[in-house]
Amino acid sequence: MVFVGFGFLMVFLKTHCWTSVGFNFFLCAWALQFGILTTHFWNSIFTNKWQKIEINVNSLVQGDFCAGACAITLGAILGKADLFQCFVLITLECIFYGLNEAIGTRVLKATDLGGSMYIHAFGCYFGIAASYFFNPKRAIIDKEKRGVGGYTSQLIAMVGALFLFCYWPSWNSARVNSLF
Repeated sequence: MVFVGFGFLMVFLKTHCWTSVGFNFFLCAWALQFGILTTHFWNSIFTNKWQKIEINVNSLVQGDFCAGACAITLGAILGKADLFQCFVLITLECIFYGLNEAIGTRVLKATDLGGSMYIHAFGCYFGIAASYFFNPKRAIIDKEKRGVGGYTSQLIAMVGALFLFCYWPSWNSARVNSLF
């Protein structure tokens, strides 16, 4: 979902077509690994239980959800930031994603099976807040027409959209067995 679906969905800008796929692969691979660490860290803080991280399906799904939130943020700042800026932003987002998810699940006792609060809303609002710092006035003016898509980029983005459409139910139900 994160690598193929979001990866090809990020091709929507014609000037960043294949660069977007590379950015997404690199940054989401980092976010998946670092997300496992940060969510486990924040959950350990709030439960006061410190133990080793077991790499199993549940921890990989947790890291994948963090990478999904980061991919949503990446869609908001694509074309405005370079790779290093995106890397720093995604690293910070993984830390705050883990904190947000730990507060929601441990303190507020909120269950979010589909990820609408912890993944989608967090990634969206984090991306909007981050895009404010990457020259918003210049991005609105867009004299070079860098914020538009071409025929090829839109066609490839459609592959990502179809992939997300087909596999979205499995994404939403990935954590059902671990919570009940």
